[in-house]
Amino acid sequence: MSVNVNEFSMNFFSLKGKVAIVTGGNTGLGQGYAVALAKAGADIFIPTYDTNWEETRTLVEEQGRKVAFFQADLSKREQITATVEACVKAFGTVDILVNNAGTIRRAPLLEYKDEDWKAVLDINLNAVYFLSQDVAKIMVKQGSGKIINIASMLSFQGGKFVPAYTASKHAVAGVTKAFANELGDKNIQINAIAPGYIATDNTAPIRADEARNASILDRIPAGRWGDPFDVMGTVVFLASRASDYINGHILAVDGGWLVR
Repeated sequence: MSVNVNEFSMNFFSLKGKVAIVTGGNTGLGQGYAVALAKAGADIFIPTYDTNWEETRTLVEEQGRKVAFFQADLSKREQITATVEACVKAFGTVDILVNNAGTIRRAPLLEYKDEDWKAVLDINLNAVYFLSQDVAKIMVKQGSGKIINIASMLSFQGGKFVPAYTASKHAVAGVTKAFANELGDKNIQINAIAPGYIATDNTAPIRADEARNASILDRIPAGRWGDPFDVMGTVVFLASRASDYINGHILAVDGGWLVR
């Protein structure tokens, strides 16, 4: 079978006319995902606990796209249902879901508190599962959709002092594969991005620690921290037609961290 090059177009990366939910999309990498999807043509719906929305609103609207925000505590099942209903009310449907919202609580294993374990699993895993389940019902009816989960280097490694975060991110990888197996024949693709060490406000304290910063850089073949820009193209690719035959994949964007 020969390749028909005329069938391929850069329009495969266009998200014009699409609607994307980006959880926690008003700060950090979530904001980068939201702006990237808007730049590719999607309208954006952002559920977030934080109501500091104006910067992200400006960034999305500068791309000529619409954006709506919804205050929600995604650790609560009923607020997940309300989130999806609010998106459909605002934009009519959901074509793309980016499960970006997450939390981390650090403590040695022998001192780790029950409430910290539950809080991390509620946001990092349970919210991903329930949001994906609710959105998938809409996507099945319309015959297409993209779900993009946010995994981690700790989807592959164990880490230290973050047992709940590590467990949740391993589980995110598993849920990604499980959903892909069940929904692949419905023209719905479920994949995950696993960012490496990215320079954001959250990682500023690590970069300020000269010894730790040096040890991290020494392991990254690229020789630098990632920038939010480095994941923006990845999220557009996984949300677009260009990735229609990619399903159940965990895509590391890590400068080569995992190969060392």
